[in-house]
Amino acid sequence: MQIGEIMNSGVLWGFCLVVVAIVVFQGIVFTRSALQVRESVGMTAQEAKSAMKTGAIAAIGPSLGNIIIAVSLMTLIGNPLTMMRSAIIGSSATESLGAQMASSAYGTELGAANFGPEAFTTIAWTLCIGGTGWLIVTLFFTKSLGTFQKKITAKKNGTKKMVIISTAAMLGAFGYFAANEAVKSSGHTVVIVTSILITILTLLAANKLRQNWLKEWALGFAIIGGLTVGYFIG
Repeated sequence: MQIGEIMNSGVLWGFCLVVVAIVVFQGIVFTRSALQVRESVGMTAQEAKSAMKTGAIAAIGPSLGNIIIAVSLMTLIGNPLTMMRSAIIGSSATESLGAQMASSAYGTELGAANFGPEAFTTIAWTLCIGGTGWLIVTLFFTKSLGTFQKKITAKKNGTKKMVIISTAAMLGAFGYFAANEAVKSSGHTVVIVTSILITILTLLAANKLRQNWLKEWALGFAIIGGLTVGYFIG
């Protein structure tokens, strides 16, 4: 069986659909619970419906940004796994980074000629175990982390320190992979620089226009721009 057939097999579809169904069920339960307790916080039925509608509309922008990234990821790790991981984590960008790390650790690259069932299995286990770690931490340490964050932000320039820490972590992760690609050729470097510039310009536009949804689209725009430049210079 070819790797493409394995990544999109019926068995894998079945397991992934079960997981996605659980996520959908959770969303329904949370929505019903929110509507049931609306009166306890002084909200009318109309206000609750308006809040739900506003949240749904606000989610369209970030969702489309994730879809753009997910489409490119589908060609590399298949439709079922991409759908399942994006549904659980809610961030195709994070899953794309995890897939790259797993394939690199195995000794290959996404879409490479030597990318086989073993490499795909490594990616699947890495993404699932990584997601499990987040769930465990959330279950046992959410309250403690919230208290820790309050202590830091309560100090002078505490909020800025938290922003710096989170930004540094993301720059380190993405910078590691970008550096590995940049040294391959000048074309790779041009694509990376183009993507960086598009991301910066999108974030600046989001701040100037006060359109937060543009921030969620930044990575999607960077991918499209990088792919376009890579196509013409390749």
